[in-house]
Amino acid sequence: MKRLLLSACALAVGLSAGLSGQAFANSSRYAAPPPVMLSPDRIDPWVLQLRPGHVRPVVREQRPRMSRKTRPTNRSYRRTNGRTQALSAKKTKPRVRQIEPRFLPTVIDYDGKHKAGTIIINTNERYLYLVQKDGTARRYGVGVGRPGFQWAGTHKITRKAEWPSWRPPAEMRQRQPGLPEFMEGGPRNPLGARALYLGSTLYRIHGSNEPWSIGKAVSSGCIRMRNQDVEDLYTRVGVGTRVIVL
Repeated sequence: MKRLLLSACALAVGLSAGLSGQAFANSSRYAAPPPVMLSPDRIDPWVLQLRPGHVRPVVREQRPRMSRKTRPTNRSYRRTNGRTQALSAKKTKPRVRQIEPRFLPTVIDYDGKHKAGTIIINTNERYLYLVQKDGTARRYGVGVGRPGFQWAGTHKITRKAEWPSWRPPAEMRQRQPGLPEFMEGGPRNPLGARALYLGSTLYRIHGSNEPWSIGKAVSSGCIRMRNQDVEDLYTRVGVGTRVIVL
């Protein structure tokens, strides 16, 4: 009898629990859901579009957030920018071409056979010598004729000119079509500041606007000097001076 009573109580408790669980499930199914929270900057543009007559909002784009690894710092920018400027300055720095020091004017001892006032030009050495009375000679560096335009001989200075004009010969203009028929004297003129004309030839001792070419064989046969050197020689010699080209 007691076992029947205990079984009946257990069955009653089970049924009560099942009914209460089902009731709780039914009540939670029909319960009101929690409110959905939306950010105003997300819904305002859409809500205002549904209201005619209102001003359309301006939606501002948000800047992407950068991590510390990708965020530039002033220090790295200064370092990179400074290096870029240094490299740029290094690339654009003009190259200054200068005469070799051994071709600068100097005075040397001379014990040769030629009398004072004679000009001697040694084309192999690239030097011009002006013999002086005291057993010395003034030596200047010169540029000479390139291969195929070398020459040797003895002439006299027949004319002197300051800032001479230039008329390139027809043969030269054929070799270099870009040359003008005539060029006034001046700093841009290839004959430079002074010219000493040799006999009846087309050759001259003259200055140059390309001083880095002194000591080289680059001309069409003329003897070229630095402008300051030919100006100095110009004051020391006159028409009739003997010139020996070796």
